[in-house]
Amino acid sequence: MAQVRVALPSVIDGDALCGLDPKAPVVALSGQTMGTVWRVRAVWAGDDLHGAIAARLDDLVRQMSHWQADSELCLFNNLPGGEWASLSPDFAHVIEASLDLAQASGGAFSPAMGRLVDRWGFGPPGQVATPPGDDEVAALRPFCDVLRLAWDGAAGRLRQPGGVALDLSGIAKGYAVDALAAMLRAMGVRHGLVEVGGELSGWGVQSDGQPWWVDLENPAGLAPLRIALHGLAVATSGTYVRGGHNLDPATGRPAHNGVLACSVIHPQAMIADGWASALSVSGPDRGREMADRRGLAVRWVMEDGAEVLSAALNDLIAN
Repeated sequence: MAQVRVALPSVIDGDALCGLDPKAPVVALSGQTMGTVWRVRAVWAGDDLHGAIAARLDDLVRQMSHWQADSELCLFNNLPGGEWASLSPDFAHVIEASLDLAQASGGAFSPAMGRLVDRWGFGPPGQVATPPGDDEVAALRPFCDVLRLAWDGAAGRLRQPGGVALDLSGIAKGYAVDALAAMLRAMGVRHGLVEVGGELSGWGVQSDGQPWWVDLENPAGLAPLRIALHGLAVATSGTYVRGGHNLDPATGRPAHNGVLACSVIHPQAMIADGWASALSVSGPDRGREMADRRGLAVRWVMEDGAEVLSAALNDLIAN
């Protein structure tokens, strides 16, 4: 078996080991949310955390689900053209980040692809009998133009231009990870690992002083890459599980660039999730320069078995 490579954080929290009890219990919790599974591991001997976690996730679903007809997101999608919607704080934060990412990624990420996402069968309707043809894609693309959205950040309001459907599946799970981590830390959990649908964030250390180790997805059988999630998050996007579900906003069609998986490591899971979606669409030919310019730690795994690493990820890998 190929030797395991290890990626370590560039910054170590010097207080992480202070007062750590090697015999402290590590609780493991899990449940269902956003059509997937959430998991939490925490060094914790206090009250049960399950109820608080489930309630926080339920509130995020109420705000941003594209499957729940009465969610804030779905209600926005059904507004008549010209109307403004005042968004809840979480929803507003994700929208602002999504619009920033749409610009930073050169359009490789967009929160406005809902109409085409649904038509390709990746949204609430489920599988479609036949994929859309060129004419239908061309007819729907104007309703997926992120530039038609108007955002009033000071007031937390978003304007529906008419017929635009939001879809935040490329970033919302990452935000849910961040939200849970922030809540747990506020409750006094000094050491924990949170996962929602494969997006993860870790802080502190395990009871034995080891970091929270996570292996990156490895669909091509490459040398394993193990990440110490100590103040870091990781998100992965690609085609190896659900097929070509990442639509390229430039074409309105699934991206065909040879990318099996794209993983991004970042202090924020939301940013890691959004960039993993964007860089999976752009591929390493366009995406590596973009990642290097922003100091993003990225790994692409290609269909031909090749691996492409950004400069920042190379810097994290221990030699």
